[in-house]
Amino acid sequence: MSKKKKQAAEFRFYELPQDEPVLALMGSKWIQVYGENIDNLHFHNLLEIGYCHYGDGDLVLGDELYRFGTGMVSCIPANFLHVTKSDTDVPAFWEFLYIDPETSLRECGKRNAREIRELLECINQKAFFIKAENNPMVVTLIRAIFEQMQQKTEYHQECVRGLVYALLFEIARYNGRHIKATGSKSNVLQLEKAIEYVEEHYAEAFKIVDLANECHMSETHFRRVFQQRMNMTPVEYVNFVRVKKACELIDKTDISMEDVAEKVGFVTPSTFNRNFRRIIGTSPYQWKKRPDNHEGKLLEYKISALKGW
Repeated sequence: MSKKKKQAAEFRFYELPQDEPVLALMGSKWIQVYGENIDNLHFHNLLEIGYCHYGDGDLVLGDELYRFGTGMVSCIPANFLHVTKSDTDVPAFWEFLYIDPETSLRECGKRNAREIRELLECINQKAFFIKAENNPMVVTLIRAIFEQMQQKTEYHQECVRGLVYALLFEIARYNGRHIKATGSKSNVLQLEKAIEYVEEHYAEAFKIVDLANECHMSETHFRRVFQQRMNMTPVEYVNFVRVKKACELIDKTDISMEDVAEKVGFVTPSTFNRNFRRIIGTSPYQWKKRPDNHEGKLLEYKISALKGW
């Protein structure tokens, strides 16, 4: 019996500009035919907010398909598979904001860790796609952020931080209504504790059963849900995170590759080199010579690591 072919997916990695609270992708560059010659979904490391100025097409959010058009807004949490596809040969104009919700909530508010976690659960509960009339406040805040990031007048960073803080609460409120209405949690939220655990403990030795325990699942059920939602096994994801952290260390420090391997949780340099080459497509030493090379093919599970667009 032949093995089922895995659907391709891409991981897109974004970095916020120094001292800026958001990454804003704006301007005529984003007038294009979206999804042309692209068959795979993608996910990224930050919350994505999209605003459609004009155009028509489909927005795929996980297993759901929506038609997009003028004035519509998408809100897509990190690690959520999606893709935007214009109608054939019809350019659309989208602009995008990328936000680190946890950092924004911690910097602007005086809430404790439990309150922040509850807010993040609401923000990350689900991706949604709405018309302007469905939530005028969300659209107003998004357009105000774009305006501030375009003009960049005095105190624009402080203004944007405040606008982002308000936007995150509106998103939490919108998703909070969904939670109360359905009483259910998405698979992404089910896996959130495990994803957080890997982010915090990637340098340590732990077992997959430890991740399953974080999500209050049996190991067998956890492995199945993780594979379905993330399109990779938990072990593959742990190695993916460790290699991603290694890339950051290599770019930002001058420590030896042996020290890099140890700091990100690989037991031996050979294991580090083998996983790095498989995931990124080159050796750590070659990566160091080309620090802008954030594109590589994850051959084992068909995921590309891309830096932004």
